Amino acid sequence: MKKKLKVLFDNLCCSQCKTGFDEDSIQIKRDEDGLLVTHLMCQHCGKSFGVAFLGLSSIEVKEPLEVQDGPEPINYDDVIDAHRFIKNLDEHWQDFLPKND
Repeated sequence: MKKKLKVLFDNLCCSQCKTGFDEDSIQIKRDEDGLLVTHLMCQHCGKSFGVAFLGLSSIEVKEPLEVQDGPEPINYDDVIDAHRFIKNLDEHWQDFLPKND
């Protein structure tokens, strides 16, 4: 089972030390009919990525997950801009919320 789960993390690495995940990074905490409780931890630096509850009947992974580029990290100027925006809100602050149809 661990070998099948490892395929899900083949292209991923630890966000802290950039070490790739291996079969030993996945610990199966509980395995019942249709439920698998797993814990993912970096074997190099020890960072824990939490516990996952997987509702499965069988695992068949055809392609590993791919890392996608996300938005740029928030920088100092972004925080200042957000602070100024919030500070200058007036009684019409609800105009900035999306309208529900």
